[in-house]
Amino acid sequence: MDTTSWEGWKKSLASAVDFSEGLGASDDQISNFAVKLGSYLSTNVSPDIAENKSLKELWKVASPEEQKVIANCMVKLVKSDKQ
Repeated sequence: MDTTSWEGWKKSLASAVDFSEGLGASDDQISNFAVKLGSYLSTNVSPDIAENKSLKELWKVASPEEQKVIANCMVKLVKSDKQ
């Protein structure tokens, strides 16, 4: 997973979404995975760029419902980049 640039992060996430869709994962399953990934990254990865630092700070103050919204927005963002 490339977290050294915003574009690299989006490409890594897009690859994960594409892979999941290829396996037949539903949007809800992808969303749940994105929430788990966000929680893992927030806890275990030190942000190395400003965008990731902002996401980490948002994640920390967000409720579980808000974290799901953030995760869904990130998935939506990378899907829209493909179009």
